[in-house]
Amino acid sequence: MTATALPPSPRTRVRRLAELASYEQAALYAIVDAAYLCHIAFRDEHGSHCIPTACWRIGGHLYIHGSNGSRMLKQLLRDTDVCVTVTHLDGLVLARSAFNHTMNYRSAMVYGQFEKVSDIGQQHAAMDALMEKLAPGRLAHVRGGSAKEYAATTVLRIALDECAVKQRKGGPLDDAGDMAHVVWTGELPFTHGRGAAIADALNTSAMPAYAAAWGTESA
Repeated sequence: MTATALPPSPRTRVRRLAELASYEQAALYAIVDAAYLCHIAFRDEHGSHCIPTACWRIGGHLYIHGSNGSRMLKQLLRDTDVCVTVTHLDGLVLARSAFNHTMNYRSAMVYGQFEKVSDIGQQHAAMDALMEKLAPGRLAHVRGGSAKEYAATTVLRIALDECAVKQRKGGPLDDAGDMAHVVWTGELPFTHGRGAAIADALNTSAMPAYAAAWGTESA
């Protein structure tokens, strides 16, 4: 392993198609940084839940935020063990056999517990980082959060220490006995493109560079 590898734990060691697994920090960070949403699985007195929420990374932590009244955030602050997942679907892989069809994807699983970002300066910096992820450069143009808005917001983070990455790319892996079967094989890719920015009906400002460039950049 390299210096940036994350040793697998009993929970993160991939056993099914282990050759697709990665425990490299760089691979994990790339998948997290490409995501705007993650899914958080946890359990409370009402049962099991898996809730999508906005996410972003700062250093070795994944961050989320929400209202102080959020049921999920309250539960996550009770030393709840969670599993956070991020998945990017890149394509459908069509093989000669129905059972050899598969998908190309990039996925990450993060285990651990969330902690509250209690320091006001760190909370502000985390929310600024979220805005910068959503639209680089926009933070300088918008009204910043008020003391009341920050007071009503909880920011949590989870360490990216116990994680597993699983990725697949490329074409189908056909069985030797199926190679004589005449049928189209290959990949049906998802491009994850961005559409052109659409101004709001009440917009009163010229379109900034980051919005104009949105539709020309790949996701």
